[in-house]
Amino acid sequence: MHDLWRLIAIGENEQLDFKKTITHPDKIARTLVSFANTRGGIILVGVQDNGTIRGVDPEEEKHTLQLAAQFYCDPPLTLGYQEVEMDNRLILEVSIPESTQKPHLAKVKDNDWRGYVRVKDESVQTSKLVNKVLRTEHPLSETARPLNLDKPDYQVLDYLKTNRRITLPEFMKLANISKRRAYRILIKLVLHGYLRLHEKDQEDYYTLS
Repeated sequence: MHDLWRLIAIGENEQLDFKKTITHPDKIARTLVSFANTRGGIILVGVQDNGTIRGVDPEEEKHTLQLAAQFYCDPPLTLGYQEVEMDNRLILEVSIPESTQKPHLAKVKDNDWRGYVRVKDESVQTSKLVNKVLRTEHPLSETARPLNLDKPDYQVLDYLKTNRRITLPEFMKLANISKRRAYRILIKLVLHGYLRLHEKDQEDYYTLS
């Protein structure tokens, strides 16, 4: 069993999410696929965003989670459950392993399925190109650093050792490569934990993790 007190004290992150309760299968499906598409993770149901223990009825939560995993995730996901008593309240610990069938998509509405990955403590929607990267990459947890890095990979990593951030156009110019290849490299490095993606309204940028 995980040291849940320690996890709660750390707070939400790339592999941990808190949910007071599960009410909408379509919304929780986005979190489920984001974990499955990245490094796997844990959802603690019955815990508020600030770490306060509220407790839940585990059976009710499992019903909605199973509905989400089977009918709102494609391919469907297999979840692990563990009930834990904390402060005389029941918490449902939900384990989502990293998938070997990436990318998984979440049903947003009828005939609208979208991919998500976990970036810091959020589930971020992916593009078709990111989904293609996910489809061709090895499972992240099974891939030990260092990756088989090419020259452009080293160029962006070396650049960020002396510069705080880099954008996609800056990387294209630095490595003299196409937009498609540059984006693919940056996303690969994000998914493998080398870089962190910062999504901004004006222009996304990347920093060292």
